[in-house]
Amino acid sequence: MNSPHQAWRERLYVVVFQSDTPAGRRFDKTLLLIILASLLVVIIDSVETVHSQYADLFAWIEWGFTFIFAVEYLLRLYCSPKPLRYAFSFYGLIDLLAIVPGILAIYYSDAQYLMIVRVVRMLRIFRVLKLSHYLKQANYLLAALRGSKQKIIVFLVSVCTLVTVFGTLMYVVEGPEHGFTNIPTGIYWAIVTLTTVGFGDIVPKTPIGQILSSMVMITGYSIIAVPTGIFTAELANAMRSEQLNHDCPVCSKKQHEPNAAYCSRCGNALFEKRS
Repeated sequence: MNSPHQAWRERLYVVVFQSDTPAGRRFDKTLLLIILASLLVVIIDSVETVHSQYADLFAWIEWGFTFIFAVEYLLRLYCSPKPLRYAFSFYGLIDLLAIVPGILAIYYSDAQYLMIVRVVRMLRIFRVLKLSHYLKQANYLLAALRGSKQKIIVFLVSVCTLVTVFGTLMYVVEGPEHGFTNIPTGIYWAIVTLTTVGFGDIVPKTPIGQILSSMVMITGYSIIAVPTGIFTAELANAMRSEQLNHDCPVCSKKQHEPNAAYCSRCGNALFEKRS
């Protein structure tokens, strides 16, 4: 039979860690509201006119939020069956990061703005609002990223080679007298131009430089759609693979033919028709 202390820890665990109970949902929703309020205070405090008038008030408010988050973190450690596992988990580290900036602000005043990391704690909203079914769609994106990783790396290496060549050529053609004081500055110009951003802080002045600049612009328009095409193709493959791996609801057969609407083993429809 559980001792009163153990029973208290189990009840506290249900409230703090589980969001599928009324008490757990109330706790998580209250926590999210406190996180939002904390972020709002940090954002408002970054306005100089407000900070100069209410610096002490905001400091006390931030200390209050830090105290609340510290108590919450200690409660999670206390009631967790495996405290170390929680402490080094993703949410455990994020919970700790919500406290550390408040302590660092004692020694470094600008550290208080690092409290904006608390926004990451809003990921708990997926648990509170039962949005886990949306995460399945995110798996398609992750699969597409993994599938296109090598192609994207090759593309980025090619782009880095191009901007290095174009930047060096522009340094040779234009020279320091036109703002291209060194090769890194030329590479910076090539990146800005190739990506069609065009800040305009450095521009070529000579005819040869302007011709080279036109070539870089045209090249930028030519390659800007390449990573999008690679990712889109891999995303389509990931979604198609998901359909091919769809189990037959009757005989549970896997790995059907492309675009198959009926199971080749039992003839049952693989997908329900939507009206």
